[in-house]
Amino acid sequence: MRTAFVFGIGLVAAVLAAGSGRGDDWPQFRGPGGTAVAAEKQLPVEWGPDKNVAWKVKLPGYAWSCPVVSGDKVFVTTAESDKQQKPSGGFGRGGPGDRGGPGGFGPGGPKMGGRKAPDTVYRWKVLCLSAADGKVLWEQTAAEQRPAISAHPSNGFATETPATDGERVFAHFGAMGGVFCYDLGGKLVWKADLGAHPMAMGHGTASSPALDGGRLFVQCDNEEKSFLIALDTKTGKELWRTPRTERTGWSSPLVWKGKGRTEIVCVGSPRVLSYNPETGKQLWELGGTTGQIKASAVAGEEMLYVGSGGGFGGFGPGAPGGPGGPGGPGGRPGRPGGPGGGGGNRPLFAVKAGATGDITPKAGERSNAGIAWHLPGAGPTTPSPLVYDGRLYVLEDRNAIVACYDAVTGKELYKERVPGARTFTASPWAYGGKVFCLDDAGTTHVLKAGPEFEVLGANRLGEMAWSSPAVAGGAVFLRTVDHLYCIRERGVGR
Repeated sequence: MRTAFVFGIGLVAAVLAAGSGRGDDWPQFRGPGGTAVAAEKQLPVEWGPDKNVAWKVKLPGYAWSCPVVSGDKVFVTTAESDKQQKPSGGFGRGGPGDRGGPGGFGPGGPKMGGRKAPDTVYRWKVLCLSAADGKVLWEQTAAEQRPAISAHPSNGFATETPATDGERVFAHFGAMGGVFCYDLGGKLVWKADLGAHPMAMGHGTASSPALDGGRLFVQCDNEEKSFLIALDTKTGKELWRTPRTERTGWSSPLVWKGKGRTEIVCVGSPRVLSYNPETGKQLWELGGTTGQIKASAVAGEEMLYVGSGGGFGGFGPGAPGGPGGPGGPGGRPGRPGGPGGGGGNRPLFAVKAGATGDITPKAGERSNAGIAWHLPGAGPTTPSPLVYDGRLYVLEDRNAIVACYDAVTGKELYKERVPGARTFTASPWAYGGKVFCLDDAGTTHVLKAGPEFEVLGANRLGEMAWSSPAVAGGAVFLRTVDHLYCIRERGVGR
């Protein structure tokens, strides 16, 4: 899931497909290789309610999972109930993150954050739509029951983005603990029960699954028993399960096809851990991440970029179960943190391909055998970072700030507030020499890619939007609170 970056040469974008299927598919969260970079031509740059909207479809229920695309099919998930209320956004009121993680904090309390699982039956659904015209080709109800855990009203119960390998589509619903696999015709192939586990402050789940080599990886960091699991994509059989000491987090795992090997990277607090995708054995660890873990890593062939945005709420040093804390409701002790510590610390690391062992930098150390560079105050908050044309872009959610760094050296090129932008929850994406930043009001701010800050335009849809889009087949598939949009220039299609 990352932008392929070659040291000293430049970028080879969007070549690290995490699953099989067409090269221009968008098979999982942030697309091929998790890069959020599209190499297609004739993609739209301008849009609005009456401009370059090929179609829009009202979706049932409410959810923040992102669309994924395979060939001429678009897949989305949702959760609906008979007494469902529309999510309301804004920091301080909570929010699910680009594919997960709250934007604010609810009332405190043991284990469930003062919230109880709702006494309401929900229907968890997987929908398949035609990429050409938005027609619903099939709709399957994966489960119909009460959620086993609570969720913040802004989050909901279907924030995990599905994944597809071109033959099947996979959906994980953490609030009821199930993983469901359908063929592309809508037939249930298998299902697996991973269990539903309480999350800090009752915010609900969000981490999206990742695919590679016939394996589906699911990261479940929670307040009870965190783990990373690999399932066989054809049968749903558990191939391996690795326990994790990290607690509640909403970051999605990254399959990193780096120089010389493939690994799966999981961001947690207070550590980032890398695993062998065939066995689940640990390859390296990096301490120093703090606070709420929402953003995922991004990588190229030579380096991986990862960090955290700090924050509080049972995650930081001294908090119950946090780094250095006495252990929380799940009964697991806190672990020592990395350098800096503190909820206000926002570390950003560039990890070298081939790293092994403990690569945590010592106090005052900017680089070491496993770390190319380290910035103590530049880490991502909710949106995941973007690597594009040799530069790293990091968005701040609350202040609508975008920072740009040299991907090789870590040198800050600029840090500016985007004029007129509201909070950023969705992750940025890129194509055609442009970087796209979607704010929570449904406005996509278009920036010129490069070392200088330049805003090229703003595309307004006027609907609340927190999901990151899919880009495939000459179109941008963008989910708002009510609709799925297909944005395509006139005359362009599959």
